[in-house]
Amino acid sequence: MLARNKTRKVTVGDVAVGGNAPVSVQSMCNTKTADVEATLAQIRRLADAGCEIIRATVPDKDSVDAFAQICEASPMPVVADIHFDHKLAIGAARAGAAALRINPGNIGSFDRVDQVIDAAGEQGCAIRIGVNAGSLDPKVGERTDLTLPEKLVASSVAFVEHFENRGFTNIVLSAKAHSVPVTLETYRALSKELPEIPLHLGVTEAGTLRQGTVKNSVGVGILLAEGLGNTIRLSLTADPVEEVDVAWDLLSSLGLRRLHPELVSCPTCGRTQVDLISIAEEVSRRLQRVNAPISVAVMGCVVNGPGEARDADIGVACGKGQGMIFVHGEPLRKVSETDMVDELFLEIERRFGV
Repeated sequence: MLARNKTRKVTVGDVAVGGNAPVSVQSMCNTKTADVEATLAQIRRLADAGCEIIRATVPDKDSVDAFAQICEASPMPVVADIHFDHKLAIGAARAGAAALRINPGNIGSFDRVDQVIDAAGEQGCAIRIGVNAGSLDPKVGERTDLTLPEKLVASSVAFVEHFENRGFTNIVLSAKAHSVPVTLETYRALSKELPEIPLHLGVTEAGTLRQGTVKNSVGVGILLAEGLGNTIRLSLTADPVEEVDVAWDLLSSLGLRRLHPELVSCPTCGRTQVDLISIAEEVSRRLQRVNAPISVAVMGCVVNGPGEARDADIGVACGKGQGMIFVHGEPLRKVSETDMVDELFLEIERRFGV
């Protein structure tokens, strides 16, 4: 396990963020919040995928009314995403939000922020201070003596200090940009300036599925490997379930948490004598229905066979038109190429009950 920087523990509904809690996975609904049925349907899909905290936008009064119904029926804590209107934040807190996300760049004066703090305190909900490179407070954003990471840090520190001076410490902090280098520099500085504050990691506006996955995996992955970050939302222009799947794959690859099976497969070469790509894709597809933190190997030849996948719980090493099913590197039995995937999954069910 990678060592984690210790921060204060904050509770978002029944999910702990920071302290000794594991890194939690978040996403955000892309439905219209006023459409309660559609939003709850998406939340349930996300919960099934392993999402632990969900955020929904609250852009108007109708959304506040719907938000109350969503909070009541949601299987996980719901965070209200607020911009521009502090009264919507107050309404969302009273509607049952587990947390509020407010943007220092557009929420208004500290007088308005204080009203939000008071409402959150009365309702017992957390607040995420969500600083964003694209919507910085003009007083900070227009300064020419600061780099962008320095601007993000300055805005974050000012808000955190204001909250704490008013006795409100149930806060999580994010400071996002679409640039990976800016993200890295910013969060490293924040961890030094505000070591007690739990950090919400993410690369914002990261792009569509492929580019966004790469940018988030690099930016968030490096920070997690350095011990930083307590909760993550991997922003993708895609179905939000994809965000959750990628987040769990990232956590699993670092050995931080594993929810789903891990597929170990070789890249193929001229020695391969079966249609390994199709076999691996079919195994990957069927593993999506398996809810167990096991590792499954699909290897193309004896060179990349049980030896290199010895740590896998179970796998198959292929030869000419056939393969050898193995468990923890030890050969079990030979199977034909046509029956390979079915036989592998029969053995997975037999040994792991999934």
